[in-house]
Amino acid sequence: QVQLVESGGGLVQPGGSLRLSCAASGRIFSINAMGWYRQAPGKQRELVAGITSSGNTRYVDSVKGRFTISRDNAKNTVYLQMNSLKPEDTAVYYCNRAWQSVFDWGQGTQVTVSS
Repeated sequence: QVQLVESGGGLVQPGGSLRLSCAASGRIFSINAMGWYRQAPGKQRELVAGITSSGNTRYVDSVKGRFTISRDNAKNTVYLQMNSLKPEDTAVYYCNRAWQSVFDWGQGTQVTVSS
């Protein structure tokens, strides 16, 4: 079973940046499309960015041009660079497989955008 550990969240002012990391255990990481999800209070968890095993990326409209997903298969790690952050980006962020059945969820990392 794959274990996922997210990190890099925090409190940032509007317009600021954060870089999230997700370390995955397991040898199957490199063959899976991976994604970053977020869940805001009272809302459903949503996939905001995904990356295929070959590096193709897709984003939800609300983060296009501001967020960049990347991966390092040698390190079993996926990243999310978040720029121009807005208060509406406040949520717990999780990584997991994208566009297919998910692994067990990690603990997530809290991102709070506030002045």
